[in-house]
Amino acid sequence: MANKPWSADDIPTQQGRISVVTGSTSGVGKETARVLAKKQSTVVLAVRNVSKGEKVAAEIRADYPDTDISVMQLDLSSLRSIQAFSSQFLATFDSLDLLINNAGVACPYAKTDDGFEILMGTNHLGHFALVGHLLETLKKTPNSRVVVVSAGAHKASKIDLDDLNWEKRKYSNFMAYADSKLANLYFAYELKRRLEPEGDNPIVTAAHPGWTTSELQRGVVKFLNIFFGQSKEMGALPTLRAATDESASSGDFFGPQDFFELHGAPIKVESSKQSHDIVAARKLWTLSEELTGINY
Repeated sequence: MANKPWSADDIPTQQGRISVVTGSTSGVGKETARVLAKKQSTVVLAVRNVSKGEKVAAEIRADYPDTDISVMQLDLSSLRSIQAFSSQFLATFDSLDLLINNAGVACPYAKTDDGFEILMGTNHLGHFALVGHLLETLKKTPNSRVVVVSAGAHKASKIDLDDLNWEKRKYSNFMAYADSKLANLYFAYELKRRLEPEGDNPIVTAAHPGWTTSELQRGVVKFLNIFFGQSKEMGALPTLRAATDESASSGDFFGPQDFFELHGAPIKVESSKQSHDIVAARKLWTLSEELTGINY
């Protein structure tokens, strides 16, 4: 049927491919890992809470007994933990087909172990460091892919690259979150540009889940789920399409197709004009290397 909405049924077999999904103990990350396991990928749940991760792995094994799924500890708010995870992964696997940078926090103001504002430190800098540690393995794995999960909130960002850790401005939790989600796209697009001369391997795609219901939602936001919210199964589809659609190109951004990209089947969408600011993206890249000590 022409123009049939894309669904998980369109995902080709992932047998023989190794996938890492960060933040996969709940929500979109858990659903992403479940579908990849169903499609026969070897899946690594990269999670902060190992006991929760083991419960998720057990649930997935119960549904798909032949799946190859494992759990590794990863706290993206700690550069030391990121280093330890990367070392463990590279000691276990000699290839990496799919790295899905899904984990994200939306918590009150705090600082990471390394002194970064918690949202930028976890959502952007943590993943920047993780990809940096694993990039050479991704490069040597044919047809590998990096997926960066952003959010529609990136369009509200007024990022200040001279005050990334909110040391000079009055703190706004929402704006800090929006900044971190814009930073995700700066990173994805700049990584894509840097890999182009080497032949686009891995290719780099991005996605956002739209308005997806979550156990973290409260009050008015939870009430609005009645009108705008979609299931975790639907919310995971943009990420899954970014990860597995064989027609996707490096730099593609996927999100829901309906009602201002809040819900619906995943399609290729456009991020904000600001997200394509090459000068800002390069400045953030240099700053990220300085802050994390990871040099690509």
